Order: sequence, then structure tokens, then C-alpha cells
Amino acid sequence: MSKTSELRDMSDEQVQLTWKEASENLFRLRLQGQTERLDSPSELRRHRRLIARCQTILSQRRIAEAAKATSTGSSTGSSTGSSTAGGTQAVGGKPVAGTVKALAKRRRPRTARHRKVAQTARS
Repeated sequence: MSKTSELRDMSDEQVQLTWKEASENLFRLRLQGQTERLDSPSELRRHRRLIARCQTILSQRRIAEAAKATSTGSSTGSSTGSSTAGGTQAVGGKPVAGTVKALAKRRRPRTARHRKVAQTARS
């Protein structure tokens, strides 16, 4: 069950079910690890990696689905959206607010001292 190729052959519902079971088992193992000695501590790592594989596969499928939808939708020649150099969708020449670069620029400093340093750097 832990092979990626086996997970890729599953449907979305099956992958989500595997993800849910693995997360429940991981929760139980963590509780067991806190209360008593684990029989095999490597099970924690195995379940964490299985959860990550499931999330990755579902994410890749969502991205492929969105790319397929935009590739068929962009052939209509809409004038409101254009593509930027990074490949992200733009509206009116500005990148969409959810892009990584836009989020990195808007991140707030964590403490007052960091804010002060950021303000002096802008001046």
C-alpha cells in the first residue's frame, strides 16, 4: 500500500480514505507513544510519509485538473485575464493576490522590533 504507483492507480475517494485511515492510525500511535512504549517506532514515520504521499497525489491531480480547465478555457481569447511570466493568472496586468510572490511581499514582521527595522529599511 505504501508504493506511490499503487496510490496513483486509486481513485480520489480511495486516496482520501487511505489518507484518513493513515492519519487516524498516526494519531493512535502518537497517543500510544505518550502513554506507553511503542512496538515499532518506525510506524510513525511510515504513516507520516503515507499521508504526505496521499496529499501530494491529490494536490497534483487538482493542479492537473485546473491546468486542463484553464487550457480549454483560455482558447476562447478572454481579454480580462492574461498570463504573466511566472505562469500565474493575472487580471488587468497585476498578479492574482494568492501567488507566492504576492504573499511573500505582504508578510508582516513578527515583532515590534522587526517592524521598526522594516520601516527604517523602507525609508
